[in-house]
Amino acid sequence: MKEFKRYLITSALPYANGPVHIGHLAGVYIPSDIYTRYLRLRGRDVISVCGSDEHGVPITIKARKEGITPQQVVDRYHEIIKNAFAGLGIKFDIYSRTSSPTHRVTASDFFRKLYDEGKFIEQTSEQFYDEEAQTFLADRYIMGTCPHCQNERAYGDQCEKCGSTLSPDELVNPHSTVSGAVPVKRSTSHWYLPLNEYDGFLREWILEGHKEWKSNVYGQCKSWLDLGLQPRAVSRDLDWGIPVPVEGAEGKVLYVWFDAPIGYISATKDLTADWEKYWKSEDTKMVHFIGKDNIVFHCIVFPSMLKAHGEYILPENVPANEFLNLEGDKISTSQNWAVWLHEYLEEFPGKEDVLRYVLCANAPETKDNDFTWKDYQARNNNELVAILGNFVNRALVLTKKYYGGVVPACGELTDYDKETIAELSGIKASLEANIEAYRFREALKDAMNFARIGNKYLADTEPWKVVKTDAERVKTILNIALQITANITIAIEPFMPFSAEKILKMLAVEPFGWDNLGSMSLIAAGHTIGEPSLLFEKIEDDVIERQLVKLDEIRKARLAAEAAQNVTEQKAEISFDDFQRMDIRVSTILAAEKVAKTKKLLKLTVDTGIDKRTIVSGIAEHFTPEELVGRQVLVLVNLAPRELKGITSQGMILMAEDASGKLELLRPENAVNAGAIVG
Repeated sequence: MKEFKRYLITSALPYANGPVHIGHLAGVYIPSDIYTRYLRLRGRDVISVCGSDEHGVPITIKARKEGITPQQVVDRYHEIIKNAFAGLGIKFDIYSRTSSPTHRVTASDFFRKLYDEGKFIEQTSEQFYDEEAQTFLADRYIMGTCPHCQNERAYGDQCEKCGSTLSPDELVNPHSTVSGAVPVKRSTSHWYLPLNEYDGFLREWILEGHKEWKSNVYGQCKSWLDLGLQPRAVSRDLDWGIPVPVEGAEGKVLYVWFDAPIGYISATKDLTADWEKYWKSEDTKMVHFIGKDNIVFHCIVFPSMLKAHGEYILPENVPANEFLNLEGDKISTSQNWAVWLHEYLEEFPGKEDVLRYVLCANAPETKDNDFTWKDYQARNNNELVAILGNFVNRALVLTKKYYGGVVPACGELTDYDKETIAELSGIKASLEANIEAYRFREALKDAMNFARIGNKYLADTEPWKVVKTDAERVKTILNIALQITANITIAIEPFMPFSAEKILKMLAVEPFGWDNLGSMSLIAAGHTIGEPSLLFEKIEDDVIERQLVKLDEIRKARLAAEAAQNVTEQKAEISFDDFQRMDIRVSTILAAEKVAKTKKLLKLTVDTGIDKRTIVSGIAEHFTPEELVGRQVLVLVNLAPRELKGITSQGMILMAEDASGKLELLRPENAVNAGAIVG
């Protein structure tokens, strides 16, 4: 394996059109911070760069909605995001922004070099145009009905209800979100990067040269290459962004996917005058931390840009994570279905490391995963409090109690002491291997193993009992416990920096450095420790319940909005005589059973007051047979019989279905005799 002199860590630039949420943290920023902190602890030459992505359509959409300028939008969210990252202990060497003067020059020069060298092709295409607003429309400025789920508020690039990727041409009844007008097609010319010309380079570089990449990353790259790459536009018609730096390009800006990754370069320029050694030296290892939705841009598009430019190194790894869901549903910024970092920091002061721990322990490293508040509570109470916090507290409190806070000397070691120390010494290699391979969930388990082993050691040696008969033995036990505690400060620092700092303060020592991990002589005998305090606190049910209620209110508001959007149009008018012909009666369900070899059908026996008859109803996915028996329902009794799966169904049970697909039985508020007529 090649040895590198320095490391360049980049983290995906968050859009400055809203705050960051737990999905962003679990997918990108916590893994990036863990890896960077680890490298710093090892004394490596490393810089970590990030910044706000301040161009693109989402910014302009937000500005239009709020009636302010795009610059006002990015100024606000840049500060919110920057402060939130700092509040969670995510330490970038620089948190820049793509509206900076340095970035404007860097991106323009990058484009101009490729343009002058003939690396682009110019093409004319038909794109949607708003004649009332007199502007070309980005896909996100076009809205219509999704052809897959009939959501009437689907965007031209994606339906956020069903998740389908769309193009504006697929929308039913498309309209401009700028003016409401029906868009038309107009010709416009743009510059394209011919990705197809880099197919051979990408196949050799990725498929042959980087088989060690995570399977989800490697697999997605291979799929794109196998489908065949197409030229990709590097400019677009928009009034917000970096102007295309060539004559005749008025009203055109650099496409945000081209502009944004260059932000890593411009941020490095603003950070250090020695920026070129991080971007142009083969002795530098560049690692991109990104989310699932950015794999193509960072593994195929940006490397092709760098290859075309010719002066920059390529990333050694792109350890992208998958998506994190929230309480079983996809996180959605537009629908406010998220746990926002800045709100969490306000509502859970002092619990920064709890969130870092939970999101790492539950990280979607190779597949989508789910965040739940109950799991958050359980991990805090059962792992951080009961394992890590419990061990550290016992080690320090017992030292205070028996020796006035003075570290006792270590005496003769028993076989059990030696076994414990040997077990501890094996953790370091595993921890390093897991971090180096971007397996942060496993690495966190390694770090926590110091506390698990320490807890077991104290439980087995029982110093609180032994002190009554063998005080000298207790000195050795607590010396070992304190050495384990000191090791914990090193092992957990990349994952839980606030807790590591707190333990160091309680031990009254300075940081030890990564090379000392595994040593059992970190704290000298005779050293006086500080005052012990609780490292973590138990989270009570009412705290979690408040968060669940908050989410429930968001869910209800979302469903209400969807229901308002998806109310079915009134059917064709009928006469009163038509209505009179319908015989609807209160009926009682006497028996219910599933229809064999079907998922949706139930066979019901109902008492209509006229007779007892069989009705087949497609409600098996909403109700169990047991909960239906004895219920009163409304039945259309004079519906013509129909055969379903060999069973003759004589009638229809009346139901109501909301926008979410949830079914409710229509029934009388109070019990009435079967056969009562509804009309």
